[in-house]
Amino acid sequence: MIVDIFNQQNKKVDRIDLPDGIFNVKWNPDLVQQVLQAQLANSRQNLAHAKTRAEVRGGGRKPWRQKGTGRARHGSTRSPIWVGGGATHGPLKERNFGKKINKKMKQSAVFSALSKKLKDGELRIVDSFKLADFKTKELSKILKSILGLRPNVLLIPSSANKNINQVISNIGKADAISSRSLNVYDLLKHKNIIVEKEAINEMEKHYGKI
Repeated sequence: MIVDIFNQQNKKVDRIDLPDGIFNVKWNPDLVQQVLQAQLANSRQNLAHAKTRAEVRGGGRKPWRQKGTGRARHGSTRSPIWVGGGATHGPLKERNFGKKINKKMKQSAVFSALSKKLKDGELRIVDSFKLADFKTKELSKILKSILGLRPNVLLIPSSANKNINQVISNIGKADAISSRSLNVYDLLKHKNIIVEKEAINEMEKHYGKI
């Protein structure tokens, strides 16, 4: 698939033949949804935890003797039926929300999302991200010239362009990700995707090994 390459001034400077195995894959919404749900589940933190009677502080001493008081028998003030006692059947941190997804499914979902973005005109190839001072203001101007006033964009730079991650961190609704760390969540989260030309070759080499 042959597409245009743009420069930082949003002008066509060249053309490139994109690999069909990555950018010309049939849209598979069911697979993309399955991989996305697994990714979100695997990143979920289990914070809810209710203390059982073994974890609540205190309650080591028997509140009163077993017989002769006329009151019900109790062994601890931290029993679940006491105020301040442990919880029964409460949420525990041991719960695992993780889901297993094999590498082939992840890869196919990423390729499907990239192909969908390209087909919808939301993916653009640039010749390079060359910044003179590596400042947020300079990168912001470049993004605005390419996409408009309020760019919601994901940058995929080459591995040699490592400083992009620091520069883009202060730009709202903009992020950068390595060509070897592509995932469905980041691809779908952003409206537009800008890929550096050299990153295309890196993607071919990396995903060809999986």
